[in-house]
Amino acid sequence: MTQVDTAETGQGGAGHQDTRQGGVGHQDTGPGARRAAARRAVRRALRPGPWKRGPVLTALALFLGLLMLLHAHIPNRIWNVGSLAETFLPWFGLLVPVLLALALRRRSLSAVVALLLPAVVWLNFFGGLLTDKSHPHGDLTVAGHNVGADNPDPAGTARDLAASGAHILALVELSAQARPTYEKELAKTYPHHTVQGTVGLWSKLPLSATGPVDIMMDYGPLGDAKPAATKRAYNRALRTTVATDRGPLAVYVAHLGSVRVNPRAGFWTDSRDRNAQALGKALAAERSARVVLLGDLNGTVDDRALTGLTSALHSAQTAAGDGFGFTWPAKFPVARIDQILVRGVEPTSSWLLPATGSDHLPVAAGIRW
Repeated sequence: MTQVDTAETGQGGAGHQDTRQGGVGHQDTGPGARRAAARRAVRRALRPGPWKRGPVLTALALFLGLLMLLHAHIPNRIWNVGSLAETFLPWFGLLVPVLLALALRRRSLSAVVALLLPAVVWLNFFGGLLTDKSHPHGDLTVAGHNVGADNPDPAGTARDLAASGAHILALVELSAQARPTYEKELAKTYPHHTVQGTVGLWSKLPLSATGPVDIMMDYGPLGDAKPAATKRAYNRALRTTVATDRGPLAVYVAHLGSVRVNPRAGFWTDSRDRNAQALGKALAAERSARVVLLGDLNGTVDDRALTGLTSALHSAQTAAGDGFGFTWPAKFPVARIDQILVRGVEPTSSWLLPATGSDHLPVAAGIRW
């Protein structure tokens, strides 16, 4: 009996202990336990260990943020590094999740906090492009396309562009061989057109005051010595006035000089930059209150070389587009170098047209005033 009683007493003690354990469990879910857990988490976060981990990741995060924030101060004196960085500036944002994954793996609180800088800077620059800002009911649809001198199907490209519904269609990089094809295929849809060298404009509305724009394709004594007829053959900019129901609209079409990346010169942009400056002066002298510039500018709106243009006009894609609207190269676009810039009119929408035989994607926008 004594042994049985002792066993029962022990079981009772165990039962009593179980009850106390249940009480502990109850306390773990109470407000006091939650406050204690929070204090423990804060103490763990304030320990020097997590903050000391990953100094290289922390430095890289801060460098990335400052690089984006101060991109305008990156010098162009060596290989035009500043313009090169600005061309691909939106892609710098991809480094944020990469560094975040490494920081979490390293358990580096300092790196995680440091990544707030590039994340905020990127969202400030490009966050607005992540939403659809387009609206219907534009007064006029304009479109532009670098059709590509090596386009294997100019007839098909012309038919696709005619079916876009654009009232005004600007084409650049028109070769002498393909020009008759475009003129033939677009004639029915666009009764009015002009071609000045390698750029042209097709319109459903009458044109007037049309002529080439000198963007300094040639310069210096050798350029001055060339006959005017020779220069007209490879002219790359024009200006015309489109007669609309709402009044005259000045339209410029331009194809700025190409850029190259090579080991000796780095990011070579000399001709593009010279053309951009000359076109900027022409636009500054433009007296029309309503202006549209269409064309392949071989630069993004973030590139400092286009400041003379982007300070006087604003991007339809930025104001009324959906996404970044990258246009080049067509198979895997990484940059928007084909632009629609406006002044005195309001973009209502901006979008990409389907790919053609060109290495660029066509762009379109709706405008109103």
